[in-house]
Amino acid sequence: MTFRRAGLHALVIALIASTPSHAADTVAAGPCASTEHRQFDFWLGDWQVTRRDGVLAGVNRIALEYGGCVIHERYATGKGYSGESLNVYDATRKVWHQTWVDSNGLLLTLEGGWDGKAMVMEGESVQPGGTRSRQRITWTPNADGSVRQLWEAANAKGEWTTVFDGRYAKK
Repeated sequence: MTFRRAGLHALVIALIASTPSHAADTVAAGPCASTEHRQFDFWLGDWQVTRRDGVLAGVNRIALEYGGCVIHERYATGKGYSGESLNVYDATRKVWHQTWVDSNGLLLTLEGGWDGKAMVMEGESVQPGGTRSRQRITWTPNADGSVRQLWEAANAKGEWTTVFDGRYAKK
């Protein structure tokens, strides 16, 4: 009896998983259907992330959630480091917001928007000892469907240095 119940449970899960998603319909008709809400959709998908030298940095899954109002990122290197972000367009303030958390205890909040060719967000992180550091991440969609992510930090003089420069390619 337990075996039959487990089989039925597996069948139900398989049927649900194979049912076409109506997420696009929900987004098209929902509160987050504006052009501004869709500006970051180029980042959606399952990605392999490589550094500029071509070495695999990790994998990233970016999905629409909550009726298309939230972009949820889940990143993992496969070497113990992982993190995730929630991204949302705040229509009241007309700004994109990202909250990033990771397995090193980092909390990074960024805000910004679409500049006509890339999504650019900036914020501050607090380093051990209380030192504050300005952070900027730019996501640029490429003609081949890949995405470049450039993460920079400003030094005390306000000069930007590269923290990470990577390429997202669809799996």
